[in-house]
Amino acid sequence: MKAIKWNIGYGFLSWFVPFFVSIFFFSKDGGLQIDLFLFKTIMIVVGSLSGCFLLYRYFLLVDSKFLKEGFVIGISWLFINWLLDILVLIPMSKMPMDVYFIQIGFRYLSLLFFAIAMGAILERKVK
Repeated sequence: MKAIKWNIGYGFLSWFVPFFVSIFFFSKDGGLQIDLFLFKTIMIVVGSLSGCFLLYRYFLLVDSKFLKEGFVIGISWLFINWLLDILVLIPMSKMPMDVYFIQIGFRYLSLLFFAIAMGAILERKVK
């Protein structure tokens, strides 16, 4: 049960940290205040950095079956991020679902790949 709480909590943070940072780049009327491509680059960097840090913290709690845990955490966080975007970001931006996945949604796959890679490295180190 404790692992599920950490999984969901860190999964939420993997979504919330970039979302919170992004708020500072928009005006009160919702207009982007910097170049769109610079904004997207910043979001990719912030998401990758916070995601890797949270994965590092999560794997400190894992004692075995690292590769399996990498798949579980990666898939969990992928769906947590998609769900939160569907509930919060898409209604705010009024972005169609297909455009969302092309511009934003598929980028969350990097969390899955990072988690599997960390799990695989740890699994190999333990052997």
